Amino acid sequence: MKRRDFVTLLGGAAAWPLAARAQQSGKLPTIGFLGASPSVESQRVAAFVQRLRELAWIDGRNVAIEYRWAEGRNERYMEAASEFVRLKVDVIVTVATVSTLAAKQATSVIPIVFAAVSDPVGTGLVTSLARPGGNITGLSNQVVDTAGKKVEFLREVVSDLRRLAIMANVGSPASVLEMGEAQAAARKLGLEVTTSEIRRAEDIAPAFEALRHRADALYLCPDPLMITNRTRINILAVGARLPTMHGVREYVETGGLMFYGANLPQLFRRTADIVDKILRGTKPSDIPVEQPTKFDLVINLTTAKVLGLTIPDSFLLRADEVIE
Repeated sequence: MKRRDFVTLLGGAAAWPLAARAQQSGKLPTIGFLGASPSVESQRVAAFVQRLRELAWIDGRNVAIEYRWAEGRNERYMEAASEFVRLKVDVIVTVATVSTLAAKQATSVIPIVFAAVSDPVGTGLVTSLARPGGNITGLSNQVVDTAGKKVEFLREVVSDLRRLAIMANVGSPASVLEMGEAQAAARKLGLEVTTSEIRRAEDIAPAFEALRHRADALYLCPDPLMITNRTRINILAVGARLPTMHGVREYVETGGLMFYGANLPQLFRRTADIVDKILRGTKPSDIPVEQPTKFDLVINLTTAKVLGLTIPDSFLLRADEVIE
């Protein structure tokens, strides 16, 4: 079913190469958007659609956008990607590594643009950033590359940090890579590390129970499964008195302690620019993978107070945003 929760239909525009071919066949050029859930992606989709509008692509007027959501179930990505292939969409936009891998498995012909992937080379999505090759390109959010910085921020805020737990969905290749980077960074700082591996939503509560009294703080590797369950994760973390570090902003908006990472709305605007190029006829293999130009540090001061943490003024001054 078509989802246009995020779009106000305005204006009009000329048609370009792929658009012209699609319209000759009696349909609008179509973008298939494959995301985690509407609640997670709403701000990002708004940024993506707004930038498309600025580039004169208006949903329902000269382009169609089909939304599909996994809602925390990874198998739905493959189902949705296969559906996009049957629908013969002109471009598939993906959000995370797991959805991009599903789209790559479903088609080697339809252009795929990933909006925020942790390590596109390390997970085998592209050959290189400069020359992605094949039918895939997009933007890296550098979640893996910022693991060390996030661990440092946690140690700065949690003054008595000695034991760090790292929780990840090990069914996500990007999360496995990030877990390794976070472990290495923590050990360099002399921290004792405990890893907590999950694969399903049902694993989350038992994972927190196993961490009880074994950690002073928690580093969470983001992926669609974890993000969809972010409110539950934050409630369990506060209940276990664990300060948390996240790689996705939405966690902090629902009670997580800290976020450090790429500015995702900006990445989604850049995703629209790449989609625009492809609809005009540029091949994905000729579009280099882009990296973030802006990283944000956000801290939830309300959560800090609940956990009994006193955040240094020097740290608060460096934050891009403080949630109170």
